[in-house]
Amino acid sequence: TTKPQTKPASVDPNVLEVVFGSLLIKPWYPSFYPEELVGRTVERLYVCQWCFKYSKELMGFLGHLRGCERRVGGVPGACVYKSKSDGRNGEKGGERDWELWEIDGGEYKTYAQNLSLFAKLFLDTKSVFYDVTTFLYYLLVTSSPSPSINTSLPTTSSPPPKQQQVVGFFSKEKMSWDNNNLACILVFPPWQKQGLGQILMGASYEISKREGRLGGPEKPLSDLGRRGYMHFWSSTLARTILSAPSKKSLTVMDLRNETYIVPEDIIATLQSMEVLEHKKRGGAPAVINKARVRAWVETNQVDIRPPVDPDGFIANDES
Repeated sequence: TTKPQTKPASVDPNVLEVVFGSLLIKPWYPSFYPEELVGRTVERLYVCQWCFKYSKELMGFLGHLRGCERRVGGVPGACVYKSKSDGRNGEKGGERDWELWEIDGGEYKTYAQNLSLFAKLFLDTKSVFYDVTTFLYYLLVTSSPSPSINTSLPTTSSPPPKQQQVVGFFSKEKMSWDNNNLACILVFPPWQKQGLGQILMGASYEISKREGRLGGPEKPLSDLGRRGYMHFWSSTLARTILSAPSKKSLTVMDLRNETYIVPEDIIATLQSMEVLEHKKRGGAPAVINKARVRAWVETNQVDIRPPVDPDGFIANDES
């Protein structure tokens, strides 16, 4: 007889519930929280929404919240991008402000470690190491997240009038031999499906463009990551192609130079969009059919406006 197949124990979450501020979240995967502090499995872990410090004891957690320096001091690091969205990313009606903050894992080691441990609860293929000093982290923050987190605390005065909430991030190696512009990306579960991953991807490519370094995300991508990137690459390429003069023929290198997407990702994306014509025209084995690109946009109802505004980035000397 054969034994029934079971899911390997290693992929079962070691934290069954996490309280993030006032939100209760079910983890997807195990993280590397120290066993001597958390135990092999913990029913409920409390994580600070401001600094990501963790505790399995409620009273200790509440005590930390009252004195957390990030509650008043705000997000660490330097703001590198400011923008206001226009209703495309999950808002119905009003505007929501978005900022991107860069932190150096070497300068804010404890913060980066705690952020990475929390993120690992929702990441399957990425490993989290305690040596975060070789990475930069780009935090997506807003003062009006939806859903919101209740910031009022018992036995304390009113919270500061404006508090920034980290809703996602991406990390990037300071020195990548493969020129990866992104190592790890995550929008925290309460704020997924609002287009925020596209903002993070757009920011990573815009930063690459400003650095003059052609690159892409670290591979292999997870299934979720591949879906997100295929959407980003497709909409970016469609926007670039359709904004070009009607009689101008675009090559893969033209698209690479404009978007900073590597050629292999450009070709794979155009093939998945089915917008290439394999004809010997002008010496090229395949050409882009702009009519097909336009039809693809209409059929899939894709918003091809850029997810980030290049003018929203802040020069280092301004921050």
